[in-house]
Amino acid sequence: MKLTFVKMHGLGNDFVVLDGFRQSIALTPAQLRLLADRHFGVGCDQILLVEEARQPDVDFRYRIFNADGSEVEQCGNGARCFVRFVHEQGLSAKREIRVETLCGVIVPRLEDDGTVSVDMGVPVLAPARIPFLSASDDLVQTLRIADHEIAITAVGMGNPHAVQLVDDVATAAVEHEGPLIERHPCFPQRVNAGFMQVVDRQAIRLRVFERGAGETLACGTGACAAVVAGISRGLLDSPVRVETRGGMLSIAWNGLGTPVLMTGPAVTVFKGEIEV
Repeated sequence: MKLTFVKMHGLGNDFVVLDGFRQSIALTPAQLRLLADRHFGVGCDQILLVEEARQPDVDFRYRIFNADGSEVEQCGNGARCFVRFVHEQGLSAKREIRVETLCGVIVPRLEDDGTVSVDMGVPVLAPARIPFLSASDDLVQTLRIADHEIAITAVGMGNPHAVQLVDDVATAAVEHEGPLIERHPCFPQRVNAGFMQVVDRQAIRLRVFERGAGETLACGTGACAAVVAGISRGLLDSPVRVETRGGMLSIAWNGLGTPVLMTGPAVTVFKGEIEV
């Protein structure tokens, strides 16, 4: 199968974007892994598939596949690339679109300065809905990994996140703890592991080990989850500047019951064809 694709990134979190309007796409997990392979394929953290909407009140359907071939519910940096893609490909002239995902509808908007803002929806803190297996609804909970315990806040941003505070993200045990947290039995759908350093009340530094992809240079939903965790714990005030290894995001949240707004860049790198 020959596919045309566009390579894009949001702060170094990179994507292969496929147009499901102009070509018929039905890829196996093995084909998805090939696309994502940085030696034998195009190379990316996730593959994004743009499809026709299945609901009357939305513009597009947005499907996300991790580098390991698994399909996931949400990707914030990908959502920003999504709206730029549909504009550049002439699929929509709207600056704001409604997009169907596995976890509901999101609303990305192309701003006048070239950045993209995304209404990421209302975050979830109730453990059962994340899902996070816990006997309590406490905001800060203990998770045992290997031979020690860590304190995390579990947040649902359409996908599950476990956010922990660290003194310094540069020396945080991301490579060691990330895989252990990702596959912890308390998270039946696996989880994205966030390592957050509070700089001041409106700035954090963040690294995220993503389920199915490993550590990425940036994670949009991870940034949202970290800010929600920080504000909920009384450590941060909205809006918050989130410094990732790939660059800066701005996250705004007004508290329980309100949606999270994420703003950041989306960049097209190149276009091409590949046989899979």
